[in-house]
Amino acid sequence: MDLDLHQKHALVTGSTSGIGHAIAKRLLEEGAIVTVNGRSEKTVQDAVARLESSAGDWAGRIHGVAADLGTAEGARHLAEAAAKIAPVEILVNNAGMFEPVPFEKITDEKWQAIFNVNVLSGIRMCRALLPVMKERGWGRVIFISSESGLNIPTEMIHYGMSKSAQLSISRGLAKEMSGTGVTVNCVLPGPTWTEGVETFVEQMAEGSDKSKQQLRDDFVPENRPGSLVGRFGEPAEVANMVAFIASPLAAMTTGAALRVEGGIVDSIV
Repeated sequence: MDLDLHQKHALVTGSTSGIGHAIAKRLLEEGAIVTVNGRSEKTVQDAVARLESSAGDWAGRIHGVAADLGTAEGARHLAEAAAKIAPVEILVNNAGMFEPVPFEKITDEKWQAIFNVNVLSGIRMCRALLPVMKERGWGRVIFISSESGLNIPTEMIHYGMSKSAQLSISRGLAKEMSGTGVTVNCVLPGPTWTEGVETFVEQMAEGSDKSKQQLRDDFVPENRPGSLVGRFGEPAEVANMVAFIASPLAAMTTGAALRVEGGIVDSIV
């Protein structure tokens, strides 16, 4: 299927690893121009190099901008730098952080930090880039939320809060963009095997009699027993959904919460 993304400029925040990196790669495969973002120049350049080594014909379509989206200054810098490359037609708000912490140990600083990165970063990027999309009469905004926004995890309530907030923002912006040619949607991954999750499982293995592979195999059945697939998702599986929603083919889908979570959310809507 041709998703008609040739030469469309996509900005994927938090895309030096994990789901964001997989999304960047998938959009490049579809012919898009992609701007990769991370907090440090080194991680951004490393990510760009990995993508460029994947296929030679991508080299001219990959750009990188280092910016800390936990700050207003970082968001402003990224928006301005990306716009200089080409008008941003596809914005994927993927930048995020998570940290398992018991509720009573989540300090005010931790609440604020996760809100800044997971929520305010997307708000700031939309505020900067939506006007141009609206003026041009076409655009795609995609928030990478989580099933944790619906099934709030007790081990990181602050993370669940931030992902619920993204659902509200996405739906409100979709209504605001009604009739403009700009769609706004949320994608909700479930447990996904990224570098961050792998590190988390490795830490669990240090204090366990199970191997890392055993913990990986057992994690979803034991901790997310409602999963209908019973395993971690792969970043590429999330990226496939994002690529479609980013495309002109998805013009009738807006204001939606689209699940890529293996059926963990036990509802029919």
